[in-house]
Amino acid sequence: MKKSYWLFGLIFLMVAPSVFGQSAFEVKNIKTAMEKATFWQLDHPKHKDYDWTNGAFYAGVFTAYETTQNEDIFQALLDMGKRVDWRPGLRLTHADDHAICQTYIDVARVLEEKGENTWRMMNPTRVVFEDFIEFEYVQRERRDSITWWWCDALFMGPPALAKYANFSDNKRFLDFNDSLFQETYDLLWDEEHHLFARDVDYLWRGTKDDKKEANGRKIFWSRGNGWVMGGLARLLEELPADYPKRAFYERLFKEMAVKIASIQQEDGLWRASLLDPESYPGGETSGSGFYCYALAWGINQGLLDKATYEPVVKKAWSSLFQNINEEGRVGWVQPIGQDPRKNFGPDSWEVYGTGAFLLAGSEMVKLIGE
Repeated sequence: MKKSYWLFGLIFLMVAPSVFGQSAFEVKNIKTAMEKATFWQLDHPKHKDYDWTNGAFYAGVFTAYETTQNEDIFQALLDMGKRVDWRPGLRLTHADDHAICQTYIDVARVLEEKGENTWRMMNPTRVVFEDFIEFEYVQRERRDSITWWWCDALFMGPPALAKYANFSDNKRFLDFNDSLFQETYDLLWDEEHHLFARDVDYLWRGTKDDKKEANGRKIFWSRGNGWVMGGLARLLEELPADYPKRAFYERLFKEMAVKIASIQQEDGLWRASLLDPESYPGGETSGSGFYCYALAWGINQGLLDKATYEPVVKKAWSSLFQNINEEGRVGWVQPIGQDPRKNFGPDSWEVYGTGAFLLAGSEMVKLIGE
């Protein structure tokens, strides 16, 4: 039964026409899909506006605004910020509560280009980040654990700190980000597979307690590594070309890109567990959306070879495009969790899945060209 269910999902993704009845590779169709996804998700809210889930969603919403120039989308961003008075989450040092600040800063940049004063709206972010950096430096010698101890944090925290460094013209935050990022890399990076463990519980120590997939391989969660690749793209967008450690981030991005491209499945998507795809029915669109976004971004920035990676990206986008229904709901999204799961299907959705779709769409428009 499990096998037939998986095959049905694969066949559907391979042969189903676009829900819009049109090509996934025409700019006007991509923009239409992005607008539909944005407004459907805005009409079906989940979680607090400043929650990490919405941090990912609104990152995508901002790129939807940039791509479509739809002023109703920008108004939705303003409305969200005003609802929470532009506040980050409540935990001072937790990356999840910093993710929404990426969008606050992006919106503030647009407003400043229009000549508006953004001091008041940005003050909550300013206070949190200034307190965060001072707290971390004071506490550093007394801590037993690292700050970003789970790989998802590399989407939530680094782009926010880098954006703040540039917005505030305080480059100290770039080095602060680098110190925290390096700790996470040293802890969770798997040199053999060029992937990140979700957290320390998924590291192999050569004991009977090591967590394994059904095929005996290490557990590498798709969305977890999607968080990392998406975060790297957003971080590299902010890092100055002459930043001393930029080469490290570019190398890491390219190493992950090689691995991710090599394990793409026939339907264009990636499975919830990257190294045991046979055990997981159906493609998973949140991790796949982040991969499509990151790889397309890499091509557009000249970091990845177009001839090598464009077929991977187009294959992924074609399947993602088929997984948004006529109303604009993105399906096949794994629910909130910290590891690969099988508890989702074509009707499963979450706000970060929509965010990943929007991010991917924004880079596809650039890749195809107006």
